Amino acid sequence: MTYPYLRGKVALITGASRGIGAATALALAAQGADLVLNYRSKAGRAEKVAAAAQAHGVRALPVAADLTVRDDVRALVARTQQAFGRLDVLVLNASGGLEKEQTAANPDYAMLLNRDAQVWTLAEALSALHAGGRIVFVTSHWAHFYGQAWQYPIYEPVARSKHAGEQALLAQIPALTARDLRLVRVSGDVVEGTITPRLMEHEQPGMLAVRRSAAGWLPTVDDMAAAIVRAVGDDTLAQGAVLYVGETNVPQTPVAP
Repeated sequence: MTYPYLRGKVALITGASRGIGAATALALAAQGADLVLNYRSKAGRAEKVAAAAQAHGVRALPVAADLTVRDDVRALVARTQQAFGRLDVLVLNASGGLEKEQTAANPDYAMLLNRDAQVWTLAEALSALHAGGRIVFVTSHWAHFYGQAWQYPIYEPVARSKHAGEQALLAQIPALTARDLRLVRVSGDVVEGTITPRLMEHEQPGMLAVRRSAAGWLPTVDDMAAAIVRAVGDDTLAQGAVLYVGETNVPQTPVAP
């Protein structure tokens, strides 16, 4: 599917050095969008993603920024404006909360990254986003349906904080509409090959097999990237729409491998 909106636009993707963020970068590059690839510390990986994107004939700029530090976010947006002079698309993909080092240093790390950082990344980007711009929030079914879905204990802080981030962004819709900006959410089932299910599987062996059996299939990073590209490029989507990737039959009661 080709989306004319994207050709020549500038997209900033958070958490773009691997997984869903990297796949999204390449999918947007294939549509003709120039890219700012945010990463926290893995410069080598981000540079490889940028090189692969540039093979599509677009510009791709890796920029380091810790989204939990607001000054870093401010500098990220300033670097985007300096390099491209505009911003049309913001993909809020970065998330976390399972990292032992960060959570040991700050027990509220998941909420800081998955709620607070999402809100202030959008706030800082508003000065750069052009009218007609698009914002995509990437989440999981367990977070999107938080309060309705049973949670694996290891993932509960992540689901709770991502759900809080989603609700905080939805509260911005009146302001976004007034600026002619559109927010679309992309919610995915457990995504094959990404870091989060690997960490969960380490703590709860057999979890992936249970979910794969219950759902029948699990999406890939490319499936998520395709949905994110549609969230940006499909002009028929309504303000605040949700695109689901994978089965949504999340468990309502405890499950065990």
